Amino acid sequence: MKTDVRALSRVQEWYGPHSSTAAEWPVDALLLAKGTTTVSVVLPARDEESTVGDIVTVIRRELVERAPLVDEILVVDSNSTDATAERARAAGARVVAQNDVLSHLPPLTGKGEALWKGLAASSGDVVVFVDADLRSFGAHYVSGLVGPLLADADLHFVKATYERPYIGADGVPQRGGGGRVTELVARPLINLFWPELAGFAQPLGGEYAARRSVLEQVPFVTEYGVEFGLLVDLLDLVGLDAMAQVDLGHRTHTHQDMAALGRMAGQIMLTAWSRLEGQGRVMASEPPAHTLLQWGLDGDADLVDVAVAERPPLASVLEEDPA
Repeated sequence: MKTDVRALSRVQEWYGPHSSTAAEWPVDALLLAKGTTTVSVVLPARDEESTVGDIVTVIRRELVERAPLVDEILVVDSNSTDATAERARAAGARVVAQNDVLSHLPPLTGKGEALWKGLAASSGDVVVFVDADLRSFGAHYVSGLVGPLLADADLHFVKATYERPYIGADGVPQRGGGGRVTELVARPLINLFWPELAGFAQPLGGEYAARRSVLEQVPFVTEYGVEFGLLVDLLDLVGLDAMAQVDLGHRTHTHQDMAALGRMAGQIMLTAWSRLEGQGRVMASEPPAHTLLQWGLDGDADLVDVAVAERPPLASVLEEDPA
């Protein structure tokens, strides 16, 4: 009980000074604070032709042309089969194919792979990651996340928080219905094993910003455990006081079906296990299984692999092969 009380006290102590809203970071003020700091926005995108162009258009219009806050917009095309790359390029982004970045390395799959390749292909001192399937995007998503980093040199990582409604087949938003894997898997794991991180309201959200200098020092899980792994690893690297969150309002996006969410949950649990094992907090005679048997409505079964690979810290790769 004493441990629980101390953890809660620590979160409460952190929350106020390290939580803000996007409105507290007006673009004009950020331009004054920017100085010589460069900002890259990276969007991992797989088959997002319906949304990626609109997101890039808003960033370019509001934060490149009207106010020069963003220096680079990079879309990482993660093996799309639609017109994602063409739409992003037409809207003004630089587009790279995921497998063309550090192409001498064996290719891997997953969202985390696209993020790691985006980090490698971009150049900004501050890197902002934004999911490419957002349907509620505004320029404040970027300016809000960049704000604390430009204002406070002691901050290294900023995570977005927002309301995540669930929009069902009827098109009616259900408040608080989004983020099902967050509530059922990630939040319990965080509170059990890393309670210092419990103040992050959206630990799995895809919008966050960080200094390149720290992102290059941590590994990236290549699948959907990437956000969970980054939170835990950055806590170890820079400490809670170097982390913050910004409320961006609300977030709507394309929802995954229940089977996909189950696979995501498995990947997050394996990511958590790897961190606990790496920290010497669990020991096992054999590794956990990485297959998931999923049952369909008609009684059919599908055995899927939810194993997660990891890319090493980018800095170590660049040291071995600077080219």
